[in-house]
Amino acid sequence: MEKDAHQSHHRLSTAGLLIALGIIYGDIGTSPLYVMKAIILSGGNVINPELVYGGVSCVFWTITLQTTIKYVLLTLQADNNGEGGIFSLYTLVRRKSWWLVIPAIIGGSALLADGIITPPISVSSAIEGLRIIAPHIPTVPIVLAILTLLFIAQSFGTQLVGKAFGPIMFVWFTMLAALGISNILLHPEILKAVNPYYAYHLLVQYPDGFWLLGAVFLCTTGAEALYSDLGHCGRQNIRISWIFVKTCLLLNYFGQGAWLTQHFGQSLSERDNPFYSIMPQWFLLIGIAIATLAAIIASQALITGSFTLIGEAMRLNLWPKVRVRYPTNVMGQIFVPSVNRLLWAGCVAVVLYFKESTNMEAAYGLAITVTMLATTILMGFYLSLRKFSPFIIVLFLGVYLTIELSFLVGNLIKFPHGGWVSVAIGAALILVMYTWIRAFYIKRRLTDEVKLNQYLEPLKELSEDNTIPKYTTHLIYMTGADRKNYIESKIIYSIFQKRPKRADIYWFIHVDTTDEPYTREYKVKHIVQNDIIRVDFRLGFRVEQRINLYFRKVVENLVQNKEVDITSRYESLNKQNIIGDFRFVVLEKYLSVENDLPWLEKLIMQAYYYIKEFTPSDDQWFGLETSSVKIEKVPLVINPVKNVELTRLE
Repeated sequence: MEKDAHQSHHRLSTAGLLIALGIIYGDIGTSPLYVMKAIILSGGNVINPELVYGGVSCVFWTITLQTTIKYVLLTLQADNNGEGGIFSLYTLVRRKSWWLVIPAIIGGSALLADGIITPPISVSSAIEGLRIIAPHIPTVPIVLAILTLLFIAQSFGTQLVGKAFGPIMFVWFTMLAALGISNILLHPEILKAVNPYYAYHLLVQYPDGFWLLGAVFLCTTGAEALYSDLGHCGRQNIRISWIFVKTCLLLNYFGQGAWLTQHFGQSLSERDNPFYSIMPQWFLLIGIAIATLAAIIASQALITGSFTLIGEAMRLNLWPKVRVRYPTNVMGQIFVPSVNRLLWAGCVAVVLYFKESTNMEAAYGLAITVTMLATTILMGFYLSLRKFSPFIIVLFLGVYLTIELSFLVGNLIKFPHGGWVSVAIGAALILVMYTWIRAFYIKRRLTDEVKLNQYLEPLKELSEDNTIPKYTTHLIYMTGADRKNYIESKIIYSIFQKRPKRADIYWFIHVDTTDEPYTREYKVKHIVQNDIIRVDFRLGFRVEQRINLYFRKVVENLVQNKEVDITSRYESLNKQNIIGDFRFVVLEKYLSVENDLPWLEKLIMQAYYYIKEFTPSDDQWFGLETSSVKIEKVPLVINPVKNVELTRLE
């Protein structure tokens, strides 16, 4: 039912188009607030024909080649059961080669890092328009207040606010188009900037023109977020609505260019903004209010996108298992408290450090070029997987690696002026993801599993041994063993040696995370009828792990089908048909001192367990009720010390 409701937004419809306007285009839709200003200031502050015509031409062709062709037409084809984003793309191609996890980690980390700068720059650019009316107004406290309220609101969900996003963004884009047209009519010659010669002339012949790519790139930074939000609205709604959005954006850029042509020879100060200058004086307050709402919506879309990205990373073993909440019944809408706090702290630090949106522009865009490069690499493998001709694949990689490497080099000039901030954040996130995935493979490499068949008879005997106090009626273990006839030796140790655990029925639960986003399936295997049962859950990477609830549903189904009798086997309780008690045992592993690991793996495992101290326990992650869970600590011996020499003294 949930999946059907989710897919209903994917069908082409007026409602779907409106939702797309509200969710998809927040980041790229607010770029006119700062792009032309950044180009002029980066080009020397003095408004001149080469800078204006060349800048508008660069913006036109960047939006056309990068956003329209690469993302809207090509990359949106790579959907994973309707879901998009760099981690969804990775799940489609990861079987092609093991090393593809590297661009996925780098790209995902860079996207999150640049996401910390997007809310401050969008809100600051909008609020700074107030200086036209009140030149000395302090904007930093206003920006901090808006961002803080925005992050507080996340815990309540955005279902109600989300319904208003579409109409507000429709008003925003209509305003962009109207302002653009009114200024183009005053100087229609600006339309000749469509000619790519002007872009070429600016980048090649203008002094230091190539380095202006860093400012030009700001017009397409939202393209990656557009792909990440594919699952919210569907491919057709995005493609059709993009025609309207692109038209409005370009009209506004050309309108700003037309206004700039009337001021050749003048200097543009850091407090001047062509975006607000093209507005009539009487409309200024209204324009600032609409821009502020659009900036808040842009920030909201990016924050929820970050939650989704972290949720996917957890399912792929690329991020620690942190607490996830579902504040509304809207499919795909999740809230990650720890990430919310991290983003808020990052945004506040960015505002306090840079203060002005102009300074933030210097830091913005550097990391996202890395994400786009990673997406291009993964898309090359996806095209190969879909049997595209080698010529098409080489052409795609050649064109977009050239464009994006040029943008990356052009953005490097930002590094000493604030770009290092997003790079440092991205590097920290890469380190966490690398640590987590490497630790996962190190643990799995020598995880000791044994055949369950050889313990069936001892389990039956233990169950019937009245000399041992009964531990529980139903004893449930979470197992990571993929093979149905195998079990971890640590579980056997827990049952027979840690403290003999006599139970009437032994349950083993395995959870497999699928590449499909919304799968909810299970299989039951009766290893010994009504005594030893294994349940395998197949859950999509966007499905909340509420094992306690799912297991209860499975048991109810088995009882209805008369496959299992869960009535208590205590004689006094059995006569009254009282259901037996259920108890989960979760084995919490710790790194044993009996390990002899290489220094790098030892460092990784130490970092892994250090990070794990700040994350919820396994029982919280699996959604188990704390009243029925027993946590047992067991040593993790990955590589035991060998050839220990001891000398006996008489």
